Amino acid sequence: MNLASIVEQHPATATALVFRGTPISYGELRRDIAGMRGALLANGVEAGDTVALLCGNSRYFVVSYFAALGIGAAAVPLNLISPAAELQRELDEVQPSAVVVEPAAVSSWNNIDQSSFKKLRLIVAAEGHDVVNAKTFDQLLQHAPADIVDVDQHAIAALIFTSGTAGAPRAAMLSHHNLLSNLHQLMQLSPLTQQDVVFGVLPLFHIFGLNVVLGLSMFVGASVVLVQRFDPVTALETFAERRVTVVPGAPPVWTALSQVPGVNAASFSTVRLALTGASKMPEDITRMLADKCGVVVHEGYGLTEASPVISMSVGRTVHVGSIGHVLPGIELRLVDENGDDAESGDSGEIWVRGDNVFRGYLRDEEATARVITPEGWLRTGDVAVRDDDGYLFLIDRVKDLIIVSGFNVYPAEVESVLNAHPAIAQSAVVGVAHPHTGEAVRAYVVLESGSYLDEESVIEWCQKHVARYKCPSKVLIVESLPTGGTGKVLRRALR
Repeated sequence: MNLASIVEQHPATATALVFRGTPISYGELRRDIAGMRGALLANGVEAGDTVALLCGNSRYFVVSYFAALGIGAAAVPLNLISPAAELQRELDEVQPSAVVVEPAAVSSWNNIDQSSFKKLRLIVAAEGHDVVNAKTFDQLLQHAPADIVDVDQHAIAALIFTSGTAGAPRAAMLSHHNLLSNLHQLMQLSPLTQQDVVFGVLPLFHIFGLNVVLGLSMFVGASVVLVQRFDPVTALETFAERRVTVVPGAPPVWTALSQVPGVNAASFSTVRLALTGASKMPEDITRMLADKCGVVVHEGYGLTEASPVISMSVGRTVHVGSIGHVLPGIELRLVDENGDDAESGDSGEIWVRGDNVFRGYLRDEEATARVITPEGWLRTGDVAVRDDDGYLFLIDRVKDLIIVSGFNVYPAEVESVLNAHPAIAQSAVVGVAHPHTGEAVRAYVVLESGSYLDEESVIEWCQKHVARYKCPSKVLIVESLPTGGTGKVLRRALR
């Protein structure tokens, strides 16, 4: 088996992608992927190696992703706008044999210490920009095509950095079987067909974009309109121009669309299916879209470690505020603080088990053991309640995770960056409600004696070390932080 084979069975003339206004057929896509497979092999990239993708939602990402899988390598999608320091940490962890760099990531990549990558064989410049020691993407496609290789079903297909259940960011190992299993689980609800045109705004380095938008679309032979930068007005124009039928979007996307002046039912006349996930959908926005635009938004739930979808409301009556029913083929328990099944109607932590549950965290058995039980249950860290009809409702999180525009931010990671500043003695980070991003990061900072920092300086420091969505939008300088009896900072008191 090989997950890369999902693009092989569709009509050659059918449109697979629309990139920068230009349709790309399945035949053209398969030709490019085969050429890139040949290029990777010719440059010494082998099965079991890793291929890092510093790419946005583009033809370069799609071709490189399926080419890496096709030769038995693991793809590592990264946020191309992350600062160099964060990319350095992630690349050091995965030790890539090849890296594909898009223009927006050139500056960061050229500031990275590449000497630490012992296996690096190939650097690819997506558009011929000034990338040190790189070969150009389109030149590589001219290599003799190589066939897709069979791999063990448990071979790693993708390494996705996440802080969802394990604290500090770690690379989650997702196998070919994990990702393909979730596609089969989703298709039992038949959410997509070959005739669909999917709005590809969710970032492909995020598991929702990678395996739901891209993976599921390629699995059924649908078309994906790749969107590199989201603008709500332009998005509505694209719906009409491209006859978009399926719109998966994180809650901030739907909030922005609902607030476009003059938006109405005609704005969504081609859209038959609206999906959301990655963070809690505001119930008032769900109701507004239904009343004002006739759009029924189906909310789902998942996480990277589950490849990602666990539940969704497609195929059922939407209950506003619910994340739907668990997918066929996935077992789900709600577990109380004693590790027992919660009583009917009571809340409990979501535990799931199924073929979609990941292999663990790369080279971190301790972190893996904290989230996967000996019986194979994945402890999600999210708390839910289930009603008599089987609908699930998220009510809390066990951990201090912050979700900004659908992206996970773990306070400990941001605090470690803050505490590395020579003028900062102590810090605490919490999530606060935000009307557009769901939550925002707020930092409380205690300064070293005799030191001075202002809010802007603290934020600039963070922007040099972590992705922008992880940076505090508000910094409060305080004399002390609230602590419990053990001296641990009480984040809940700061909220």
